[in-house]
Formats: sequence, C-alpha cells, structure tokens
Amino acid sequence: MNNHKYNKLFYFSLLLLCMLFVKTSDAQSDDTNHLESWNSIGVEYKLNKKWSFELEEQLRLDEDITEIAEYFTQLGAEYSLMKNFKLGGGLRFIRENDNEGNVQGYENHFRFNVDATYKHKINDFQLKYRLRYQNKNELSVDDYANQQLRFKTGIEYNIKKWKLDPKFSAEIFNQIGQENDNGFKKYRLTLGTDYKIKNFGTIGLFYRLEKELNETIPETTNIIGLKYTYTIKNK
Repeated sequence: MNNHKYNKLFYFSLLLLCMLFVKTSDAQSDDTNHLESWNSIGVEYKLNKKWSFELEEQLRLDEDITEIAEYFTQLGAEYSLMKNFKLGGGLRFIRENDNEGNVQGYENHFRFNVDATYKHKINDFQLKYRLRYQNKNELSVDDYANQQLRFKTGIEYNIKKWKLDPKFSAEIFNQIGQENDNGFKKYRLTLGTDYKIKNFGTIGLFYRLEKELNETIPETTNIIGLKYTYTIKNK
C-alpha cells in the first residue's frame, strides 16, 4: 500500500474518531459528566539499550478543575527483552482526596503494576500494544485490593517535517479478584501529541475521554492533560 493510501486511511480514522466523540456527547444526557485535568512532570533515565527508569510527579484536579482529586509519586522501570518487546513495572504512592461522606480528607493509597509492551512500524505508522496488571489498595485499611487487567492499543502517525505527530489510543479496564464485582468497568480514548525540544525535554498534550461500563448511571469524564519529561542518557 502506498503513502497516498495510508494518508487516506489516517484521515478516515480521524473522521471516525470525531464522529465517535460527537456520538458520545449526544448520548451524555443520561450520564454524569465530569471535567478533570491531569498534569505531570518527570525524569527518564536511560541506563543502556536494555534498561530505562522514570520518576514522575502528577497532580490531578476534578470538580471541573476546581479541586485536587489526588497527587502521587511514581517510580517505573522498563526492560527490553527483545526487539520491539518490553517488560515493565511501576510503584505509585497516592494521596487521594476523599471529599464525600461524613469522614473526609486525604487517604494514603499504594499501587503497583506489571506491563508487557509490544510495538512495530508499518510505513509512517507506529502501533503499540500494552497489557497491564495493576493492584491498588488503601494503606492501613484491611480491605480487598482493587485489581484490574488493562489492555491498551495505540497508533502514532509520522508526518514528515512536522514535530507534532498525532497519537490515538484506546484502553479497556477489566476488574478481577472480586466475587460479585468482576467484569469490564470502563474504557479510555486518548488523542494527543508530543513536542520535543532539544536539550530541554518533551512536552505532551492530550485530550482523554473516560466512560464507565455496566453502571445504571454511567459516569463520563473529559480529561485534558499536560506532561513534561526530561530524558537523561547514560554516556
């Protein structure tokens, strides 16, 4: 397939994405809608061709970007097992703002995840697939851990002589480990781009749509995000 046909496929995919967002917006009259902002700053250290590490701080705002939902520190590592295939993991310490009910305030949560990622290229397209297991629990509380399996697939289109290459991803969340509460819980659709600045780092901007599944009154969350990452390579 030549580049002209791939260009048509790319723009057709964008058109379908826009139609999906419009359709979702039209259907939100029976939903509970939210607007959030996710902002992060991080440092990535590439030890060699096999190992890389990342430290990230993130702040999330909800209630139409008027209140702190949570903030957390995350440490991650990734190992290249073979060409295009990586294994990774992450640890996250979370301060979560509970602003509902009689007892309110910040709660301490801990989350860890294990990932398997595969990516490949088809001409000007880069495709990426990720399977993640995650486990989250509130510290000092004797309760069941929130366990989920997540599958994410993404595509990035390389536009020649253009730094703002568009990226789109879709992710599904499957609850596991609970006797009466297993199954698909929500999905995410994300459209964004990154801009690399020499000797400064990478700035990422995205819009994300998150929607609950299998709920009587499903919640729909619109998220705008800004991310900055500085990369250090071991020489």
